[in-house]
Order: sequence, then structure tokens, then C-alpha cells
Amino acid sequence: MNQDSTRGKRRSFMRLASSGLLAIVATTAALNVAAQSQAETLRIGYQKSASLFVLQKAQGTLEKRLAPLNVSVKWVEFPAGPQLLEGLNVGSIDVGHVGEAPPIFAQAAGANFVYIGNDPAAPEAEAIVVPKGSAVKTVAELKGKKIALNKGSNVHYLLVRALEKAGLKYSDIQPVFLAPADARASFETGAVDAWAIWDPFLSAAEKQLGARQLADGRGGVANNYLYYLGERGFVERRPEVIKALFDDAIEQGRWLKANLKQAAAIIAPVQGLDVEVVESALRRYQFGVVPVSAAIAAEQQKIADVFFDLKLIPKTVRVADAVKPLPKVAAK
Repeated sequence: MNQDSTRGKRRSFMRLASSGLLAIVATTAALNVAAQSQAETLRIGYQKSASLFVLQKAQGTLEKRLAPLNVSVKWVEFPAGPQLLEGLNVGSIDVGHVGEAPPIFAQAAGANFVYIGNDPAAPEAEAIVVPKGSAVKTVAELKGKKIALNKGSNVHYLLVRALEKAGLKYSDIQPVFLAPADARASFETGAVDAWAIWDPFLSAAEKQLGARQLADGRGGVANNYLYYLGERGFVERRPEVIKALFDDAIEQGRWLKANLKQAAAIIAPVQGLDVEVVESALRRYQFGVVPVSAAIAAEQQKIADVFFDLKLIPKTVRVADAVKPLPKVAAK
């Protein structure tokens, strides 16, 4: 073999080697890009009573907002707040929306979550009611009476505070711990004298049964905040997704308040309630999520302390330890 032929073969080999190396580099780069742009799913835990989430799910607005981030949405329904918190703790959902009480119990049990936002106070959306024919006219007259409530719920705190305001102790009444459906049945049959309950069940009792309010959370009795919670790892890893969720909640909350009848018509079939009942409940709730402030965390701490004093939770909790600071959220 002559020298020119040898040099030619070497050049051919180098060209092939270079081409192969470039192909490997290109393939690796393509795989990296694909991995970075791989679709992710935001798993949202919700309850049927969470009217704004129900509206967002029905309208598909969040899906559209998250599409540019290559994030899809999976809505996971839970029967109540405690089960939702368990789902958050075991990693089956990324975010959820609940009342004041479930996160306190979850934190006392060591659950892995963070508070990421809250809606404005809605003290009118929970109340203590009596049957329309009841002789009881004031909270003070509940002494010795049977009162139905969901144990450890936001209305548990409402009841304690309303009794205090009326000069009574919690031990002055007979609490009957029942879930909303069972509590309504007992309320209807007269098995209990009063019922501490939240919307939309409150509005349903008023509209359908003629229930009469003795007290709600106004006057500094109970704020009734609703909280957005997140799995700590997801919140830290995808803050832009949380911001998109908040932006959509703010925008849809404004639309809801400006179009109550239309919103109620969308939500009512999902909740299995009459449109007028849902509309009444929507009037009492306020929407406009913001990051949890130190002042709001302090309000939540008061509830946690009361629950510990009542021996509803096994140990004290420090709510501030579960609050995740986030940038200020503004609607688009």
C-alpha cells in the first residue's frame, strides 16, 4: 500500500470518527432538551365544596395558563380536608385547598406540607343555626343543649369563641360530633338543638329547612380563612407553577364575583345543590389568594392553641414552621 493511499484512509477514518462524535453530541443534546421540556402534571386536591376550584376545573382556565410551561393538570377529589392532607403527605397530590382546621391536625401528626397562600376571611360563611321553630334566640340559651358539629373543623373554633363571647364555657354545652350529612339529618329530626356548620351546607339549611342563625364569625369571633397548601418539595422546585395557579385563582375569583348567577349555574350540578343555594354561599365567600403573612399565621396559631387546650391535638404546633414565603402574586 503506498503512502498516499494510507493517508487517504486515515483522513476517511477521521471524518467518520468526527461525524460519529458529532452525531453522539447532537443526540445527547436532543435528549437533554427533551428531558428539560418533558411534560409535568400539577396534581390538585379539591373538595366539591371548594367552589372556586370547581369553577376552575369546569372552565379549564388553569390548563390553558399552564400549557406554555408544558404542565398539565390532574384534579383529584377528596371527601374532606383530612383525607386531602393525607394525600398531600403521601405524595399523591402537589397542592390542595382546605379550611383552617385540617392543616393544624396534619402538622401535629408530622405531615410534610407548607402553607403557600390564603383567601380573604369569610366570617359570614359559617354559623351556628337552630331549627326555625326553636325557642332558642341567643347563643347564651344554648347552655346544656346538644350542638352538632364536625369535630376539629373550622366551626369547632367558631363554637368555642361564640360561647366565650356569650359568657359560656365549652363544657356548658353537649357537643355531638357528626359529619355534615349526618348532622343535617339529626338537625331535621330534632335529635340536636343546634348545628355549627359552614357553606354551602349552611345556605342549604337556611334555604331548604328554614334554619335560623344565632351567630356567625363576624365581630371578631372567627375569621374563617381558607388555605392553599403544597407539598414542600414541589413548591420549592416549581414556584412558577404556584404563581400561575394563584394568578388563575385571582382572575377566576374576580369573574365569579362579577357573574354570580352564571358561576352558580356552573358549580351547582357538581355540588348537587340548587343554584340559589350555591349563589347564596358564593356571596359569603371571598376570593383573592395572597401569600400567608406573619399576621395570618398568628391567627392560625390561635386556633392551634385552642385545639391543644381542648385536647383535640396531641401536642402543640408552631404554624410558622410550615409557612413557605413566596413572592407577591399579582393577577395578569
